Amino acid sequence: MQEFGLNGFKSSEEEEIIKKLKDLITSQKLKPGDRLPSERKLSEEFGVSRGNVREVIQKLEFYGLLKTLPQSGTFVANLGVPALSGMITDILQLKKPDFKSLVESRIMLEMQVVALAAERRTEQHLENIEEALLAYKAKVESNEDAVEEDLMFHLKISEASGNPVLNTLMLIITPEIIANFEKYHVCTKSMTGDNIIEHQQIYEAIKEKNPEKAKRELQFHFKTLYEYCNKTDTLMNLNESIF
Repeated sequence: MQEFGLNGFKSSEEEEIIKKLKDLITSQKLKPGDRLPSERKLSEEFGVSRGNVREVIQKLEFYGLLKTLPQSGTFVANLGVPALSGMITDILQLKKPDFKSLVESRIMLEMQVVALAAERRTEQHLENIEEALLAYKAKVESNEDAVEEDLMFHLKISEASGNPVLNTLMLIITPEIIANFEKYHVCTKSMTGDNIIEHQQIYEAIKEKNPEKAKRELQFHFKTLYEYCNKTDTLMNLNESIF
C-alpha cells in the first residue's frame, strides 16, 4: 500500500498540478469516469515534472478521487463535479497536524482498537503482539531507542482488531507520530521500565479477552504521554518559531 503522511502536498509544484486538474474537472474537460491523460502528456501540458505528476496521481487515488485499473489507465472517480471539486479543495487545505492533535487522534483510535483486539484476537495475533512486546522490552532494557518497537507493538494490536479501516488509519498516522517522537525526544521521557509493565498489562488484558480491562490499561498507559504533550506544548511552539 502506498503510504502518505498527513502533510498535504509536499511542494508548490504538486499543489499547482492538483489545482490544474481541478480546473480541468470544474470546466468539465475532464468528466467523472473519464480516463486521465498519461503522466507524460500531463507533465508536458502543465510544464511540470513527471515525478510530481505521479505523486499527485497516487495521492488523489489514495483519497478516492482517481482510480487506476490494471492495463486500462487512471480514471476520474464517478462522483459529481461539485463533490469532486469540493474534495480537492479540502485536500489542498490540509494542514500538518501538531503533536498534541496526533496524540489525541491516536488515543481515540486505539481505545476502540484495543477493545476489538481483546474480543477478536486469535492465537496467532497474540503471538505477534507478544513478539513485538519482547522486542520492545529488549530495546528498553538495553537503553536503546525503542520508539519503532513501541509503535510496532501497537500496530500488532491494531491488526488483531480485525478492522481493516482502523488498521489503515493507524498505518497512516504512525509515520507522523514517529517523526514527532524523534523531533521532540519523547522517547527519552517515555521509554522506561514502567512502560514495559504498562505494555505487559495491555497484552495480558488482550490475552484474557477482556475489552474493558484492555481499555483501562491503555488509557493509563497514554496518560503520561498526554500529560507530556500538554506540558511541552509551549516548548514545541517555541521550537517551531526558532527553527
